[in-house]
Amino acid sequence: MGEVFALVDCNNFYVSCERIFRPDLKERPVVVLSNNDGNVVSLSNEAKTLGIPFGAPFFKLAELIAEEGVAVFSSNYTLYGDMSRRVMDTLSSFSPDMEIYSIDEAFLALRGGTDAVTGRGRDIRETVMRWTGIPVSIGIAPTKTLAKLASKVVKKDSSLGGLLNITGHPHLQEILGHLDVEAVWGVGPRYGGMLRSAGFRTVRDLMLAPDHWVRKKMHVTGLRTVMELRGISCLALEDAAPPKKGIVCSRSFGRPVSSLEELQEAVASYAARGAEKLRGQGSAASFLTVFIATNRFVPEDPQYSNGVTVPLPVPSSYTPLMIRTALQLLERIYRPGFRYKKAGVMFSGIVPQWDRQLDLFRPVRESERQQRLMRVMDGVNRGMGRDTLYFASQGVTRAWGMRRAYLSRRYTTRWNELPVVRAI
Repeated sequence: MGEVFALVDCNNFYVSCERIFRPDLKERPVVVLSNNDGNVVSLSNEAKTLGIPFGAPFFKLAELIAEEGVAVFSSNYTLYGDMSRRVMDTLSSFSPDMEIYSIDEAFLALRGGTDAVTGRGRDIRETVMRWTGIPVSIGIAPTKTLAKLASKVVKKDSSLGGLLNITGHPHLQEILGHLDVEAVWGVGPRYGGMLRSAGFRTVRDLMLAPDHWVRKKMHVTGLRTVMELRGISCLALEDAAPPKKGIVCSRSFGRPVSSLEELQEAVASYAARGAEKLRGQGSAASFLTVFIATNRFVPEDPQYSNGVTVPLPVPSSYTPLMIRTALQLLERIYRPGFRYKKAGVMFSGIVPQWDRQLDLFRPVRESERQQRLMRVMDGVNRGMGRDTLYFASQGVTRAWGMRRAYLSRRYTTRWNELPVVRAI
């Protein structure tokens, strides 16, 4: 057997991160909420057994959660991001060829015979659990699309022990015949409805579909997916995620905001965060957009929304320029007398930092000085924690911030929030 793909998927990732530092929650139902404690975005298996659906509004579950003793957490992105880094660092020790697909998923290229690869998969599961405390499920297959499907099967069938290798599996078509066609990677609701209306209801049906029909209805991308289902690898690993073509930094406020001063703090913070993301991928933005909006779900409130876009003098990722421009745009669209629910900053026209067009009349050394300043600031914030250094215009108390009433501690990134063990 040649190269195969292993998709390593963290189980109930946000919940698993919370449980690492709370062993008392091991068999207790746990849910993690979205921004502003709005909806359920991660559930333990015990919570799923209670019938709590993914995406359910938290306020509708309050009675059930109280009756069943469900543990509730606000999203702790600092903790989840650091635990994700630890998992990915662990996975990278098993293969030089790795693609980080999301915060809790990664593809690995493995080589060897079927038994050897399966054994390697078991080693990966045990090592990740031992080194990080995060349980994972692994699907192994000759293509990335089949590996994704194998991981779905593993999560639904506990008897598989968290691992399924379908490379050369004698009952592959039977396995695929039990999966809905919507389970295929890249088949969304639109394609799913079209396929079902044409009689293709399972993954096996799609795998056996005629090539000419697939090309006509789903184009070359769809045909590539079908080839992957047949075990013909068409999707290679991506060594690095491609740079984003657009970056949006936006949050709903924890409470309605009316004053210009608070909106300015929020917009300045979003502009600073976006500039940091640009630098992180070695890019610069040519255009900047600022938008604000009231809460359309409160019809008794007066409604207003607006946004404005301007070109930057030169493509840039320099935070002071971004903040200054964003605040100027905010003043143009702000209207008093409204209760704003959301604001945001969008960066577009993104180009590589090394390939940007400079200003003929601005000294090159000025741009170099700005880049050095930003490197120092980013380095301090990476080493000491986000917002160790920040601009005064971003505010200090930030009362407009997200509502996170059930936020856990940042156990792995803050000295004053480290777990404490008391010997009795």
